[in-house]
Amino acid sequence: MDKSALFTFSSGLYVVSASDGERQSGCVVNTGLQLTSEPLQVMVAVNKGNFTEQVIESAGHFALTPLTQEADMVHIGRFGFRTGADFDKYPEPVRRTSLGDPYEEKCAAAVLTCSVRQTLDVGTHVVFVGEVVDAEVLSKAEPLTYAYYHSVLKGKTPPKASSFVG
Repeated sequence: MDKSALFTFSSGLYVVSASDGERQSGCVVNTGLQLTSEPLQVMVAVNKGNFTEQVIESAGHFALTPLTQEADMVHIGRFGFRTGADFDKYPEPVRRTSLGDPYEEKCAAAVLTCSVRQTLDVGTHVVFVGEVVDAEVLSKAEPLTYAYYHSVLKGKTPPKASSFVG
């Protein structure tokens, strides 16, 4: 089987974040997707080994911010290559959604405030289906695609990413 066929899928890069009132975290994912328009729902897949997955489970809601091409590897690394278990990715002051989830405006095209409606255990990851309860456009900059991340920024796919092929 040629697993590189999966590299032809088009996707963006997103930061998914949550706060359960005691803990907060966020991580980079490449699996944000609109599922339905009525009700308006999106999904994200988060690795079970990510601290952010635990916080989303506990909170029952999350924020999803599509990144823009303005994001550099330092910004992506802040959310994608460090764990929120021992690194505060959202130092004060921090912007929060109406449900209390932190988000970073810098390098973000928009922010979606989502209430978890369903979860699906898919092995290494949990898929969260969130109903969008609020949304705001933050920038008109071009969205950061996974292809741009690889070809222009020369980013690598970390082992916890849903698209990692070993």
